[in-house]
Amino acid sequence: MANSMARSFLQVAATEEVASPLRVVQIEGLVILKIIKHCKEFSPALVTGQLLGLDVGSVLEVTNCFPFPIREEDEEIEADGANYQLEMMRCLREVNVDNNTVGWYQSTILGSYQTVELIETFTNYQENIRRCVCIIYDPSRSNQGVLALKALKLSDSFMELYRANNFTGEKLREKNLSWVDIFEEIPIKVSNSALISAFMTELESDTPVTQCDYDRLQLSTKPYMERNVEFLIECMDDLSMEQQKFQFYYRSLSRQQAQQQAWLQKRRTENMARKAAGEEPLPEEDPSNPIFKPIPEPSRLESFLVTNQIANYCNQINGFFAGLPGKTSTDCI
Repeated sequence: MANSMARSFLQVAATEEVASPLRVVQIEGLVILKIIKHCKEFSPALVTGQLLGLDVGSVLEVTNCFPFPIREEDEEIEADGANYQLEMMRCLREVNVDNNTVGWYQSTILGSYQTVELIETFTNYQENIRRCVCIIYDPSRSNQGVLALKALKLSDSFMELYRANNFTGEKLREKNLSWVDIFEEIPIKVSNSALISAFMTELESDTPVTQCDYDRLQLSTKPYMERNVEFLIECMDDLSMEQQKFQFYYRSLSRQQAQQQAWLQKRRTENMARKAAGEEPLPEEDPSNPIFKPIPEPSRLESFLVTNQIANYCNQINGFFAGLPGKTSTDCI
């Protein structure tokens, strides 16, 4: 009986260690207001902040946050920023407020957040935190009447390749990984206390909002669309440069293979003459020869990120046009 109870306890402990997949990020309304306030106050400068909360099963609860000081390119200032974070965590712990780090938030401009720096930040967080998310807020899109708030995490398959630092075409095909598999967007659920919900109900107006009221909020579409198109053109240029890198790589590889075949043919002819003379044949491979040195394949990570960014800009443009009935791209730009 005791053994069966011990076995059942070990089985339960083993099942508890297996982390359930993250399904929802539950954020309190006050935290969203803090994030929006911080990002809008410093817009168009990019800002970041810490997310605090609890990891409960398949739900990541975000109950508090605080902003980071604006970073400068100075080691002393970066050290002060780290000390600031530690001091903030200590103060929150003293007043019995959730001080468990569950990720960070950052602002962006027209969704231009898919960078190598974001991936490096994710890897740094995941060294100490089992699960973390990044909340992205876009003030420029929010000015168009859309709450541009999303929660992101890196996919597990991408993290395996990134830790191995192997983004060759062969590995990507082996893992069946494409540019859409880098980030995973987690649904966001806004949570408020019963007291806040009752207060918001009291603030609701009995007068229905008419379409005329919405039309007054419609601002000029030209600046928004112009910047989207400008960023899209820049990304297309970056993608073209990445493609040129791979074209140069394949040309160099083809040239090297031709040189290897010519050298091999020459060596075989020489070996045939040595055999006829009764001499030992020479090896058909010479590692010291530069033409046998493998050419490193360029990483495809940057091209994947640029392709992701292009798709994001295209989706923003298409989504914006879908909300403007009767208008086409030539009318808005």
